[in-house]
Order: sequence, then C-alpha cells, then structure tokens
Amino acid sequence: MATEESQFQLVTFHLGEELYGVNIMDVKEIVRLQNVRVIPNAPYYVEGIINLRGEIIPIIDLHKRFRIQSVSKNDSDFEGGFIILNIDNSKIGIIIDKIARVVTIKGEDVKEPPQMLSGIGSEYIEGVIREDSGYLIMLNIRKLFNAKELQKIIEIQ
Repeated sequence: MATEESQFQLVTFHLGEELYGVNIMDVKEIVRLQNVRVIPNAPYYVEGIINLRGEIIPIIDLHKRFRIQSVSKNDSDFEGGFIILNIDNSKIGIIIDKIARVVTIKGEDVKEPPQMLSGIGSEYIEGVIREDSGYLIMLNIRKLFNAKELQKIIEIQ
C-alpha cells in the first residue's frame, strides 16, 4: 500500500459496471481491440495471444478471472481494448470494456479493501478509493496470478 504522504497515478478502466485502476508504472501501453488467436489447453482466463508489432503477447480476460459480466460488444458504451502490462519483465495484456482516464491519487485516500468486493477476492485488490460516483478499485497486478499461473502464461509467449 502507498505511504500516507505519497502520490501516484492510476490508469483507470471499466470492467462491467465497476471502475478499476492499475499503477501507471505497470502499464506499457493501451491498444485498440483486435483479433485474439485462441491457444488450445490454455487456462480458462487466457483468451489467447496477439501479435503487437512482432511481439507475441498473451491476453487475459479479467471478466473470466474475476467471474464478472462483460459488456456486450454491441453495446453503445463498449469501447474495449487491451491494457498491456509489464509484470516482472513480461508483457501481458488484459481485456477492458472501456478506458476511463489517468488519475492522481494521494496515498492517504487509499483504504484497505473489504474481504469480498463484487465477487473479486481481496487478494487481487491493493486498495479502494472513494469517488463522488462510487469507488475505484485499485488492482495489485502482481497478485493477479500465482507463480505457477504466471509461468504458464509466460510459456504461452
């Protein structure tokens, strides 16, 4: 968790009805939705791979990982894409329904996550930030996958 006096930036995005954020320092880039090539025998939450400028990047569906409803691609609110994250020197893409914005957060505004939040295990959540329209869930990308899962994802590359 961030120290009380620190400030940091989050890239925020929507998954279903919820607003999530990841530390901007973990984000390599944001790309438009493109065709994902399915990989046989991949874990259930791995959608497949994309070729991004000659680099093969595994794509993770956090909707499946968190067991939440995704927005229909036909919905007028759908502006999906991928956020390419850098996790331990490996690039992994996550599917998002809609990018929101980059926000600056004060460490003192980050509250401990409740035990269960919208069906997502608290082990994935770094903290919760209250906003006027609800709350922002700050994800800890290093805890999204255990070491064995991360190794399996990296092997897909």
